[in-house]
Amino acid sequence: MHLINAKAFLKREELFRKKKRVDYRTKVLEFHDEVIDYAILSHRWTRQEVNYDEVVELAKMDKVERNQIRTRAGYQKIVDSCEQAMRDGHEWLWVDTCCIDKRSSAELSESINSMYRWYENSKVCYAYLHDVAGASFPTQGDNSTYPNSNGWPEWFSRGWTLQEMIAPSNVQFFNKHWKPIGDKKRLAYLLSAITQVPELILTEGLSSNRPCTAQILSWAANRTTTRIEDSAYSLLGLLDVNMPMLYGEGKKAFHRLQLEIIRMSDDQSIFAWRGSNRTGSILADDPSFFRGCDEMEIMDHSEFVRSLGKYIPANEPIDEEHFGTFPITNRGIHIWMLLRPFDESNSVFEAWLPCRFHRSDSPIRITLALWKSNYYRYSTSTFEIPHTQRTLRFRQVYLAYHDIPHCDTTFEIDDSAITKNGFKYLGTYPPNTENAFKLTATDPLYVKVYSDSQSGRRIAVGFGQCFGQDWIHFVFENPTNQYLWRTYARFERDNMLLRGPEHAQSMAEVRSGGGRYGRVCVKHTCLLPGSTRTVRTSCVVWESSGNCGVKIEVPRYSYNGPDKWAGFIVGGTDDPRCDMGGLMIPHSPKNLFKSRYTLLVDGVSVEFSQASNGIKLGDYGYLTSSDDFRREGNIFSDLKFIGSELGITPTYHQINQKYGYNTDNNCVEAHNSISYRGPVTLYKPCGLSLPSNPGFTSLLASLSTRLTNRYLVTRVIQCTTVPSSESSRQFSHHPSSHKPLALDSKTPLCTIAKPFVWHQDKGAGSVSMDSWSGDESRAEMKDVEG
Repeated sequence: MHLINAKAFLKREELFRKKKRVDYRTKVLEFHDEVIDYAILSHRWTRQEVNYDEVVELAKMDKVERNQIRTRAGYQKIVDSCEQAMRDGHEWLWVDTCCIDKRSSAELSESINSMYRWYENSKVCYAYLHDVAGASFPTQGDNSTYPNSNGWPEWFSRGWTLQEMIAPSNVQFFNKHWKPIGDKKRLAYLLSAITQVPELILTEGLSSNRPCTAQILSWAANRTTTRIEDSAYSLLGLLDVNMPMLYGEGKKAFHRLQLEIIRMSDDQSIFAWRGSNRTGSILADDPSFFRGCDEMEIMDHSEFVRSLGKYIPANEPIDEEHFGTFPITNRGIHIWMLLRPFDESNSVFEAWLPCRFHRSDSPIRITLALWKSNYYRYSTSTFEIPHTQRTLRFRQVYLAYHDIPHCDTTFEIDDSAITKNGFKYLGTYPPNTENAFKLTATDPLYVKVYSDSQSGRRIAVGFGQCFGQDWIHFVFENPTNQYLWRTYARFERDNMLLRGPEHAQSMAEVRSGGGRYGRVCVKHTCLLPGSTRTVRTSCVVWESSGNCGVKIEVPRYSYNGPDKWAGFIVGGTDDPRCDMGGLMIPHSPKNLFKSRYTLLVDGVSVEFSQASNGIKLGDYGYLTSSDDFRREGNIFSDLKFIGSELGITPTYHQINQKYGYNTDNNCVEAHNSISYRGPVTLYKPCGLSLPSNPGFTSLLASLSTRLTNRYLVTRVIQCTTVPSSESSRQFSHHPSSHKPLALDSKTPLCTIAKPFVWHQDKGAGSVSMDSWSGDESRAEMKDVEG
């Protein structure tokens, strides 16, 4: 370690002051082993400190630069420390600002890992309180004098000074004028009241009666550091841990510190933090999470098991040796724990730890949630969690020490349909006057409450997020409930949080496998057992913004299917202008040889199917059992019948072939990725598609009651008929298998989809439509729907 030669330093300073010549070869900083006697300084850093290079090179500098350094408060602090050391008979002094060459990362890392020992081995530690003017520091907090440091001198609010107070056996306090205030042992009672460090630790040392990990971390809960990483590095010596320094890693430093503790200790109090309502990693983010753990203690394993005897089945074997082993794997911390699930949940558990807040207390419980085979710390509610009657089980689990990436989700809710059908909106908890909720890690759930005029019950709809997955859940009120709606909303919010992982998992399973399209999730919920009155909820994630669009409706048909989420692949979810009414459920023909013709539409690859003769853009109809499209009408022709004046017109597109080019004869080839029959040759093709605008969306919605479960021609390729005089010349080079369909059809290719607003679940039964004609059409439709 580098030490200041106090005598040499003061002699050099005297020569500077008298403007005499100084031998620049004189060493004021020398390297020594720790066996030498030395004093050490503990202080609060300012912006006017002096570093290693400036102290060593001071004599070589020009007069202006030298005087600028010598006038700094940090330099004068070193001078005063040297003078105090000389008065106390100590020739050597260590000061962290100038005794560490921070240009060397190796020396910096070694110094931080050794610092506790250096303070512990010092003969005396000078604690310099730069903001205390009197002969004593205050006996109670004074926020007017110390507004930025919890009402106490700033030295008590810094992370590094915690170990600097505990490690040395002899700490002498000085005020800003270097007048003595007192020593650590004489002031132990007051210091304990200020810092929460027990008097015994201050008078006898940390090794005399080493507290549990959580209690040590609690001493740093109200302290701050300039660098985030130092909140961990400043605790290494107190926790008897060594690890490399990685400035720039942020809060990961504190995570690494906890993992190092777990590797060398079986102290489970490290999991007992309670200073944050956070869901995710089992590890705390910083020491503030351990606030309130200043009296925590470890329980003997036998005592721990006995204290929970009434909850543990007689046939549940517990090997106490398992409590002391929990290796860290890439999956998580592999540990044995006593668990029991909450009554209303199969994925949220209480876990008991062999530690307690006070000697007379029961073992500490934390809440864990099972998500994809790992257990995470879980925040349930600010209210009392419902008591569970289930027994404890001793299980080996993986505790996740990595957070699941969180992305804030915004729900945009359209509930106008149910408020027009006998439902009254009562309010939202937590309060929110908008019909859009932004879910964050700290606000993961909002509940909207409605009342149903027909059943007389209230409905709570939860919009939540758990482990990065958004979810929606309906709950109907018990008839005996007489609470005010706000109390009811809070109660249901607590219950929904207990089932949050399950609700999230159910929606995650439905949304998986959407392919290149997005997915809409749909759920029907009956208001009463056996009731025909149903609420339908549709949810889609807009890929461009990440927001969730939600539509709540009361369908006119009865529903007798399962009360669970169903997923539908849809197109249009990447278009931020597209609302629920504009989404399309793509149709994939059963006969693949009729599909998969690929063209570039305005430069974007699109797949088409062979079109029936006479098909037009906007045709609607149904599919037969052989997957043939049967036209029933055209939405453009129906505009007059509907009475719409929306000005809806098709959109035109440029068509090119995807594989190779053929521009010599005005032809484009559409290749079939399934069949070996060769491409379809198109003469002067033009693409048309249905528009994507609010007017067209309104049209689809207005037709939804008439055209339930109908399909719509959404794109067509139109071609010019090849003149007979050019036919043989234009296509003479084509083999017989490549004869162009364009010769026989002006619309050879199309795409067919079902507008989502026209969709009806098969479980809802069939719906009659006035525009049907003929028994044959009805029979074919029945065959399709089954």
